Amino acid sequence: MSKTPSETRRPMRGPGAGHGPGAMMMSGEKAKDFKGTFKKLIHYMSRYKISMLIVFFFAIASTIFSIVGPKILGKVTTSLFTGLMNQITGTGKGIDFGYIGNIMIWLSALYIISALFTYIQGYVMTGVSMKVTYNLRREIAAKIQKLPFQYYDTTSNGEVLSHITNDVDAISQSLNQSVTQIITSVATIIGILIMMFSISWQMTLVALCIIPISMGFIVMIVKKSQKHFKAQQEYLGHVNGHVEEMYASHVVVKAFNGEEDSANTFNGYNETLFSSAWKSQFLSGMMMPVMSFIGNLGYVAVCVLGGYLAANGRISVGDIQAFIQYVRQFTQPLTQVANISNVLQQTTAAAERVFAFLDLPEEVAESKTPICINTSSEPDTELNVHIQGSVQFAHVHFGYNPDKIIINDFSTSIKPGQKIAIVGPTGAGKTTIVKLLMRFYDVSQGAILVDGYDIRDFARNDLRSLFGMVLQDTWLYNASIADNIRYGKLNASEEEVIAAAKAAQVDHFVRTLPDGYQMVLNEEVSNVSQGQKQLLTIARAILADPQILILDEATSSVDTRTEILIQKAMDNLMKGRTSFVIAHRLSTIRDADLILVMRDGDIVEQGSHDDLIGKNGFYANLYNSQFEKPNLLGANS
Repeated sequence: MSKTPSETRRPMRGPGAGHGPGAMMMSGEKAKDFKGTFKKLIHYMSRYKISMLIVFFFAIASTIFSIVGPKILGKVTTSLFTGLMNQITGTGKGIDFGYIGNIMIWLSALYIISALFTYIQGYVMTGVSMKVTYNLRREIAAKIQKLPFQYYDTTSNGEVLSHITNDVDAISQSLNQSVTQIITSVATIIGILIMMFSISWQMTLVALCIIPISMGFIVMIVKKSQKHFKAQQEYLGHVNGHVEEMYASHVVVKAFNGEEDSANTFNGYNETLFSSAWKSQFLSGMMMPVMSFIGNLGYVAVCVLGGYLAANGRISVGDIQAFIQYVRQFTQPLTQVANISNVLQQTTAAAERVFAFLDLPEEVAESKTPICINTSSEPDTELNVHIQGSVQFAHVHFGYNPDKIIINDFSTSIKPGQKIAIVGPTGAGKTTIVKLLMRFYDVSQGAILVDGYDIRDFARNDLRSLFGMVLQDTWLYNASIADNIRYGKLNASEEEVIAAAKAAQVDHFVRTLPDGYQMVLNEEVSNVSQGQKQLLTIARAILADPQILILDEATSSVDTRTEILIQKAMDNLMKGRTSFVIAHRLSTIRDADLILVMRDGDIVEQGSHDDLIGKNGFYANLYNSQFEKPNLLGANS
């Protein structure tokens, strides 16, 4: 027996409860809170601190071994020069090849060890970046399932997809490349400075003069290119979005001869993208030539000063050769550090969007001790109950926007097994009532009760397991027909799938298709008709065998003959089950036990078909209007 609100075992809540794939971020894009987001990213990576310590150690060791090389090579040069001069002057025994050979062996060993360390730190860092990518994608995918429906009502699919593709890819690539570059570049700069000062402080000061000049040019180029990078990213998104939109609706575009307008819009986006991309890439490409030119000036100055010092016997030839190598190597890490600053901005901007997505408010939390649906033969307990199927809307108020309430004081009581039809003009709130019933949204005021229990006291999964739903918009996925039907009950046997298909009048047409139940629906589900898609979703609902059925214009996409067959199957299916039927064709719900007539979020009439027709009110007008012939000729008739 159903319970009234006052008989509920748990307290009833009072009023008032409750950018396209492939578009990478450019270097001009900055995070709004760089420090805060960077700290979050570091904290996120702290779970891999052992791996990061290994990367740090091997990156430093690899850099040290590679830096020492030119200094040792300088000894070889000095030995060769001394030997040659001894031979020319006849004052010594000449070139000491044994000494040179030993140095070359040591030098080779150093470079091999350096390469091995570089390989190890690269291998470990790749593993870390891939794990970060894997975990971020997993957390984003889990978050998608936990977000309230309101988020999807206000956010485009492309924006959600961008988080799991573009943003995560940007983080992965920049982590893999920039972390080791930061370590090696800083270590290289410090190590080279130490080695240069150990050779000649005068030549080192001359070499350091190129740093402010280089930095000045880099800052100037970055500032000029930044706006073009932003425009490139923006219009890349426009191009991707336009192509995706036109591809998804190509039938409509062709039907209304919109190809030319679509092409013109695309060309406008594409030309702007070309212009901004060309300018940004050209300015970015100038960085290396400018750095090379400035580096060559410093190289010339060092050579002149080194020659002077060598002529005065204050420095050896080998040290000059080693110093020149260090000068050559010095500009490279400086450029890398400049580039990494942009990469870090890119990484942080991507991480900021990902973390902002992960921090979005989720659906209202479940009750700490939710009521469970008792599916066994065990007797009811306070937290484990059988459901008969009575439904009560108790003074329900709701608005998608809190400032605009669209359901006003909606109240009705439905007995188990009744067939309830919800009718009304477009925008009256019919589908919204169903969304509230399945707790896709929570009511603003009042309550919805199933068997006297507030639906907010059930776990969402348990609550939704009570319902079988067939919507106006069909949803099928890229899998076999059998798998699409089995979505209603994942562990269903082949016999159960076929039985459900027969009940929904699906079996006959499926057997005429290539491969029958094993035919795979394509991604657009265009290899079956709209009516056949609707039949498959009905078969899925039949297979689920729910206590409560929701049919939202379930027969709107089938022909009249098929509709009659489906109606018979639905009549059998709805026996003993509470059923909610939303329909515009009022002739299909004449046998409903109760018809709720809605207008502007309120129930304006309720009763059986005959009762409502007898009242000659709003329902009677709706019903009779579907038989009126429209005046197609207008005023000229």
